[in-house]
Amino acid sequence: MKAMLLNRLTQLEANSAPLELASIAEPIPGANDILIRVSACGVCHTELDEIEGRMPPPRLPIVPGHQVVGRVAQAGKTFKVGERAGIAWISSTCGRCSFCLRGDENLCANFRATGRDTNGGYAEFIAVPDDFAFPIPDIFTDAEAAPLLCAGAIGYRSLRLAQIGDGQHLGLVGFGASAHLVLKLARHQYPHARICVFCRSESEQAFARELGAEWAGDVEAESPAKLNAIIDTTPAWKPIVHALANLAPGGRLVINAIRKEPIDQDTLAQIDYPKHLWMEKEIKSVANVTRRDVSEFLEIAARIPLKPELQEFALADANHALLELKARQIRGAKVLRID
Repeated sequence: MKAMLLNRLTQLEANSAPLELASIAEPIPGANDILIRVSACGVCHTELDEIEGRMPPPRLPIVPGHQVVGRVAQAGKTFKVGERAGIAWISSTCGRCSFCLRGDENLCANFRATGRDTNGGYAEFIAVPDDFAFPIPDIFTDAEAAPLLCAGAIGYRSLRLAQIGDGQHLGLVGFGASAHLVLKLARHQYPHARICVFCRSESEQAFARELGAEWAGDVEAESPAKLNAIIDTTPAWKPIVHALANLAPGGRLVINAIRKEPIDQDTLAQIDYPKHLWMEKEIKSVANVTRRDVSEFLEIAARIPLKPELQEFALADANHALLELKARQIRGAKVLRID
């Protein structure tokens, strides 16, 4: 089968083609697995973290990609041949530890991630445990459904962790695939909330206002009012400092980033306790997703309906999509078509 392979860790500034289009053997499903013929796979910033070594896969080569939609080619106990199925970042967990038993499987020490610990969706076929695949609501095309499986689901988890109330003030820092879905979701779930968006480019700011943000400005700007919760989706540290300054007393900063890049980490030295942390402000990180997050979000998104803005690329153009993502050339989500 055709697949885009990551053979070695590299920096995109030095290597504009980190993935190689190759022919590899089709996966052989295990006893509890299903085999999916992939039709679409979202492109996520997490792939950049894998490629550039901030979150290296435990083995190479590896097929990246964890926002996967396709048709079942070999059935399991739940899915029949020909049915649509989706695969998210969560590929499997132990199911036995205290975290799994209380519903926090995202914190399991044996959490295995699609496209990092197992081959992912930048390929024609993928195998996954039947219990970790998701039915796709009919209202979505394959390309529309793909970003919902990570950008949407992790955004949904972030919004829950933000503990915002209707009528309160919500901030979004960065405006890529996840944040644009969070904005659409928040406008539906909390119609009286005031939403402010902080992002670098004027085009992203205009896009945020187009989707219903009350205010949009630069990441270093002061918000029109102090915010009860802020969700950060950027790979940088500077936005963290400015976000803390924009929080209201008792406010919560939720960091929706699996890794941060080290380039501007020294800006953390600018944190001033009275200005940025006092008055019972909180910082909460988001770690992975649970199956509950994915299932609930797909159901809510279908009911609204909530569809992502997206740009499509051929599988062979995955490197180009990643370069655009690295350069912050983003309007919504990026999706690979697996023809």
